[in-house]
Amino acid sequence: MKTSLSFLLVLALCCVLTACGGGQDVGSNAFQPPAESQQAEPSASPQPQEAPDDSTPANTPESSEPNEESTVGNGILIAYFTYGENAPLADGVDATTSASIQYRGDALTGNIGLVADMIANATGGELFSILTTEQYPDNYDDTLDAAQAEKGSRPELASHIDSLDSYDTVFLGYPNWWGDMPMAVYSFLDEYDLSGKTIVPFVSSGGSGFSSTIRAIENAEPDATVLEGLSISASRVPQAEDDVADWLSRLGLAG
Repeated sequence: MKTSLSFLLVLALCCVLTACGGGQDVGSNAFQPPAESQQAEPSASPQPQEAPDDSTPANTPESSEPNEESTVGNGILIAYFTYGENAPLADGVDATTSASIQYRGDALTGNIGLVADMIANATGGELFSILTTEQYPDNYDDTLDAAQAEKGSRPELASHIDSLDSYDTVFLGYPNWWGDMPMAVYSFLDEYDLSGKTIVPFVSSGGSGFSSTIRAIENAEPDATVLEGLSISASRVPQAEDDVADWLSRLGLAG
């Protein structure tokens, strides 16, 4: 009896030990991640193609933004001297009383001022009126006498340009006074260094054209390039838009 009881106890103990051993194997496998989960787990270090680049790509808005200087105007200045803006003319003066006086909108100007406006409209350039501190007489005949008397002088200018750095091309307009440029234009050329720039002259006259003024410009600005100029008869100025357009087209300066 005791022998049978002992045998049963030993047999029960073996069964318990066998069951515990099998449970430990199952529990260990249960905490192992599946094979697919291990493959999908991200790497601890970033992949090279995802690393940030310190350089700015060429097609980003920052690098494709235009240069600031190139957006200032379009590099064209139209500097001009005209009688109608340098004389104390009364408001409402009849422009038909003098071939040198013209209207630009409601404002008085002269022949060259009107041509300068045509050039500005065609090129998008900026206008600059050369103004003298001392104005000329309020009638053209006395002005011609004053122009002859002042030959060789350099009238003081009342208008000035802060900087010419943003301009590559300078149109220079003036009437032909006594076979020469008005002395105020010489004052302008003395005040500003146009070295390396392109000068494009235009003139109005009663028939003398440029006379010797192109050479005078070249002597005053020897390091500038002087292009073909435009000479317009004073009587044709109001109808000169086609002439201006053809001239600018030949020079490649039409807007």
